[in-house]
Amino acid sequence: MAPHHSPAFLALVNDAKSRIQELTVEQVRQKQLQGDPFYFVDVREESEWQAGHAAGAIHLGKGIIERDIETAIPDKEAEIVLYCGGGFRSALAADNLKKMGYLNVISMDGGIRSWREAGFPEEV
Repeated sequence: MAPHHSPAFLALVNDAKSRIQELTVEQVRQKQLQGDPFYFVDVREESEWQAGHAAGAIHLGKGIIERDIETAIPDKEAEIVLYCGGGFRSALAADNLKKMGYLNVISMDGGIRSWREAGFPEEV
């Protein structure tokens, strides 16, 4: 179950979501199955990543993604799909990456919770 979030946090997320693109977990999985080239980035905390993550993902936590993105993914035109636990932190990160000049950043709505509910593959 999703944690309870404060009204101010939800307002911040909704503001970010007004400027970004989102895909469902089914759409992201379809991109994987089709072999579409994209970076699949888990922005959760290190402990969350270590407990299990979507197959094919790399880790750039929300706390460091803005600092490290240009080294990890220097191509600002590359497609990048971000996810977190439920789609809120990834929306905030996507908004920031867009502000940094990344042109094709997407947040996966529903995050790892929806990915798991759909039975899609994970790695540990």
